[in-house]
Amino acid sequence: MNYSEMTKEQLKALHYEVYKKYEELKGMGLNLNMARGKPGTDQLELSMGMLNAVTPEDMMKGKDEMDFRNYGVLTGIQECKELLAPMIESPAENIIVYGNSSLNIMYDTISRSYTHGVMGSTPWCKLDKVKFLCPVPGYDRHFAVTEFFGIELINIPTDNNGPDMDMVEEYVNNDAAVKGIWCVPKYSNPTGISYSDEVIKRFASLKPAAEDFRIFWDNAYCIHDLFDDDFAVILDIAEECEKAGNPDMYYKFASTSKVTFPGSGVACIAASKANIDWITRQMTIQTIGHDKINMLRHVKFFGSFDGMKAHMKKHAALLRPKFAAVLNSLESELGPTGIASWTNPKGGYFISLDVMEGCAKRVVSLCKEAGVVMTSAGATYPYGNDPKDSNIRIAPTLPSPAELEKACEVLVTSVKLAALEKLI
Repeated sequence: MNYSEMTKEQLKALHYEVYKKYEELKGMGLNLNMARGKPGTDQLELSMGMLNAVTPEDMMKGKDEMDFRNYGVLTGIQECKELLAPMIESPAENIIVYGNSSLNIMYDTISRSYTHGVMGSTPWCKLDKVKFLCPVPGYDRHFAVTEFFGIELINIPTDNNGPDMDMVEEYVNNDAAVKGIWCVPKYSNPTGISYSDEVIKRFASLKPAAEDFRIFWDNAYCIHDLFDDDFAVILDIAEECEKAGNPDMYYKFASTSKVTFPGSGVACIAASKANIDWITRQMTIQTIGHDKINMLRHVKFFGSFDGMKAHMKKHAALLRPKFAAVLNSLESELGPTGIASWTNPKGGYFISLDVMEGCAKRVVSLCKEAGVVMTSAGATYPYGNDPKDSNIRIAPTLPSPAELEKACEVLVTSVKLAALEKLI
């Protein structure tokens, strides 16, 4: 029954029942974690063959005749660039392959802009004010990077099509202090939504007041579809920027962190030739090159991008039941109550749950008391401040199916209890 239609007496009676259920769950001594989007153990097993992909018998020289075991190849081996090119949808010559983390590349990109500017522009550290746009709810680690550099963060609401482009255009086209925007365009963290064609075309057609404005296009879930016959396809920001006469306005990021081993994958940035040349010149001071043997390991393990796509279907087969378990629990337990709403993603790693306004912190606290760790309430907003205190990010990938069943039971019971407390 919808809670808004219940009398005070009915709510109190229901509160007694829900509280009793919560105490039972609390007494089970659970220790479960749905806080971060980590692959489960079964997913990690899929990539164990990588450990034997490179052997002492392998040729250690690539197409450029450079020895993979030695210094050199600053921007990554050609074979790995060619493997990642269709994943990130950019030509190999427009890609730099780094180490294991795309977040590391994003941090470096912000840091370089802060200390040395962008392609000859004034370094951000010498400006009175620097601002960054943050679609919300969004990825907490994105926000943390720009906050670390003292950059002012501005909330941009999102819907099922992507960020509010009227607001984006107003800021970008009229305020030279706005230097960038964070984007997760496909299966966004945490909502799972994918940007519409119209939104991407409007991004590409921006007329920035700042010459050094960049779209930080973190395509973290570009090949992370859950279904073979129902998946998102988005426009390529590079192609659209080229058409719109803004070829230098974007940086694209991707990695194999949730494809092979998190912490041992390969990550890359793709951008225009002018951007790549600028970044490369600065990299010559920073490093002599990244782990080429790990790049080779990925090339050998997958063989081709088709091999990578086949590998991702194995991931999807393991993840579908987990997402279904969470969504079924939310629908059956919270659907009739009218106290929450949630997304139903076609891919990615998260489900976004909106509870009654003013209740998210209480829900997360109740879950923790009952032995289930959730992402901190507010984490999906800059400065950890959700104005409505309503959004909670659900990460269903790490627990086993049995653990997930118990975790969902705790979550929905906590959502009910927090709502009843507020209503009463």
